[in-house]
Amino acid sequence: MGWRSVGDSVGMLPIRFKAIYQERVWGGRELESVYGRLLPCEDVPYGESWEISDRGEAQSIVSSEGGDFAGMSLNQLWSDEVTRGKVFGDGLKGDRFPLLIKILDCRKDLSVQVHPPVELAEELGGEAKSEMWYIAGVEKGAKLYAGLKKGVTKESFEQSLRDGMVEEQIHAIEAKKGESIFIPSGRLHAIGAGYLIYEIQQNSDTTYRVFDWNRMGLDGVPRELHVEQSMRCIDFTDTEPSMTVPSGASGEGMASCEYFKVEKRELHSGMEVGNLDKDKFSIVTVVSGELSDEAGHSYVAGDFMILPRGASTLRVLDETLILQTTIPI
Repeated sequence: MGWRSVGDSVGMLPIRFKAIYQERVWGGRELESVYGRLLPCEDVPYGESWEISDRGEAQSIVSSEGGDFAGMSLNQLWSDEVTRGKVFGDGLKGDRFPLLIKILDCRKDLSVQVHPPVELAEELGGEAKSEMWYIAGVEKGAKLYAGLKKGVTKESFEQSLRDGMVEEQIHAIEAKKGESIFIPSGRLHAIGAGYLIYEIQQNSDTTYRVFDWNRMGLDGVPRELHVEQSMRCIDFTDTEPSMTVPSGASGEGMASCEYFKVEKRELHSGMEVGNLDKDKFSIVTVVSGELSDEAGHSYVAGDFMILPRGASTLRVLDETLILQTTIPI
């Protein structure tokens, strides 16, 4: 299934999925204008494109270029032991594919929020979630919020909630295109208006909103807040984290934790790119430039693909920047 013979060699082609678009009160239409995506409805704010998702409410389906895998869900690829070994490699556990990959189009400020740490997630009825953000686009003056300002305490933060002055307590960063930041569970955070972001995260959709800028939801009603859960999850020792600023070195580590590792790779025309370990899969995100596979399929900015175990290499057609994500085993 899904194999392609080239001379005496046999390799797997990249696996690309149909995007799942999510309406959000803070979203926009950048996926259409920047990446040429055909969005489902006109005049609807789409804040998220779930590119690789193995969740019951949002299941990725292999696109028509997927050969024998076309039309299959990511969970089907993952659940079958034989297919899992061929596509993803050995030693991976769990009922679901462990990562969730998105593009975020943030035209308005997102809520101030936190994800539960492992030690609290089950008790609170949620799922632990650590993530990283790569800044793919930014408008002048846009800000990210990550962690707390120095000197902020749990008590002063609670008072700021009562006073509606939360912005004075959280650490603001004017993040630039090409920079990235790791958001571990327990880190208070928000994305300000004007960002286009690639998000790589654990397969979780648990978010506790602690403040939503006094805004109404798409239905005209204020969105639910989770102040009690948030206050239990926020790491009040986490102050003023910094962005990872690109050094220009290919292979630079952008984020690394027990759940995923993300590296930036700068590629030149005529080069080839494959899995960092031939016995394990990786996820390739094209930031700029162009790649092609043996079947002649092209991959450009905003494309995400699973490069299966033992896959044939991709050819670099132009000066190209990618993010390559692997799972530590």
